[in-house]
Amino acid sequence: MDETFDVTCLRGFDNAAYYHLAGDDPRHYVDFTGCGNTINGVHPRAWQLILDSLRRWVTDFHVDGFRFDLAPAMLRDAEGRLQRGLLNAMEQDPTLGKVKLIAEPWDAGYGGYLVGGFGPRWGEWNGPYRDCVRRFWRGDPVRGELASRLAGSSDVFGGPESSVNFVTCHDGFTLRDLVSYDHKHNEANGEENRDGTDANYSCNWGEEGPTADPERRARRLRLMRCMLATLAVSQGVPMLSHGDELGRTQQGNNNAYCQDGPLSWVAWDPDDAEAQELLAFAREAFALRRREPGLRRREHFHGRTLAEGPKDVSWVRPDGAEFEPHDWEHNERRALGMLIPEAAIDAVDPLGNPLLGSTLLVLFNGELEPQPFRYPQGPPGSWEVALATDPAEPGGFGLELPGHSVIVLRWQAGGA
Repeated sequence: MDETFDVTCLRGFDNAAYYHLAGDDPRHYVDFTGCGNTINGVHPRAWQLILDSLRRWVTDFHVDGFRFDLAPAMLRDAEGRLQRGLLNAMEQDPTLGKVKLIAEPWDAGYGGYLVGGFGPRWGEWNGPYRDCVRRFWRGDPVRGELASRLAGSSDVFGGPESSVNFVTCHDGFTLRDLVSYDHKHNEANGEENRDGTDANYSCNWGEEGPTADPERRARRLRLMRCMLATLAVSQGVPMLSHGDELGRTQQGNNNAYCQDGPLSWVAWDPDDAEAQELLAFAREAFALRRREPGLRRREHFHGRTLAEGPKDVSWVRPDGAEFEPHDWEHNERRALGMLIPEAAIDAVDPLGNPLLGSTLLVLFNGELEPQPFRYPQGPPGSWEVALATDPAEPGGFGLELPGHSVIVLRWQAGGA
């Protein structure tokens, strides 16, 4: 072995056991991660190292779960074929089988986009959810898909608890940058802006980057509230990227892993009125989610016939009528309501007792202009506002949704 060969890391112990090698040269590695090499997760010694390390974190440090970055990469053999052996070992392990297992279900290798492919024991980052929510709030015609994402992505996952919903994460734009930039600005990374994804599904609303225009600033803040509210009312497990509750910016840099400074830090400024306003709204939105078990079901909504009882969820048009099949063909319209009756709640407390919740009507207006919305017909009672991205007063028969807004109404039984 060349005396300059590094023996202070795993390749010094057994290079071919711990890493996938490209050919016979011990310095050339197969790269399914985009980071230069890939651990050989099918080799018994690498497999043992992974499992022993995870058990140590659980038993000695009381870690309650793990998120696996580029998870398919650890399942590949030298030819890039995906093997489930390591996943099965984690799921069946008496220690690891009891903790949270979350996958980023894609890597840089061929066929590595495995969203929905890890099985019911795993939570998975829901990339289709991220893209759909971004596209809806920038004005794309995706209303039909949005309904699927709000309801837990049953077209992708076996149950909503497998869907880790997110709008932003450590990779890509921050929430503020989603509404402030049309394009990535990664010049500071030293790769001539070639790094980072171009598929951001963002909109700057008329001006690239920071703005002094009060109307544009208000619209951006409103859209950030809309995306936080969408995340809070969606079935599945919400994931909020650090600093988004304060509206932090990376100045359009969507690949800031190499930055260790103010660009990537989360700055807490108690005098930033916009940050404080957004933080207060985020707290309110997720407090509502905690209070209302109908927003965090453990099973997908199921369609029912009238003979079987009330539906788990109904999709409501602005005229108050339920969506008909042909209505979903008009995705260019960006207003809809999601009615979750009390009967749809399937949550229980730690003792197994059913949790009581409210009938909720969640209204979305992805249009620039206000949208009148009539309430669906129901028993005597009234609707009260439980959450609103913009002030709204419910009337006797309906209300007007401001442009770019989300409103959650709670049903109060009784009355005329």
